[in-house]
Amino acid sequence: MSEEEQTMQSVMGLIVNAGNARGLAKEAIDAAHEGDFEKAHGKLKEANNALVDAHNSQTSMLTKEASGEHIQLTLLVVHSQDHLMTAITYIDLANELVSVYEKMAEKK
Repeated sequence: MSEEEQTMQSVMGLIVNAGNARGLAKEAIDAAHEGDFEKAHGKLKEANNALVDAHNSQTSMLTKEASGEHIQLTLLVVHSQDHLMTAITYIDLANELVSVYEKMAEKK
């Protein structure tokens, strides 16, 4: 596999896994809104696992860059980083919202 193909594989892995992480975090919020906190925590765990996979893709690209194999900066590379940052932010927000929903349910 060529370097370009390896980079593309890492970029697409980052986009897919970060997108999955964000989607799972949204499912966690939805479950908490419905009062299903067991499902919400399960979805948050799945989201974090997908985030680890996304980070692994990013680490692959960073390792190459650090070793002198410069990656061509393309719109897809920028897009993949945007997906990662959005997923991280969304998961942080989902954790807070699930916690708020749990506290509200306890007070009922």
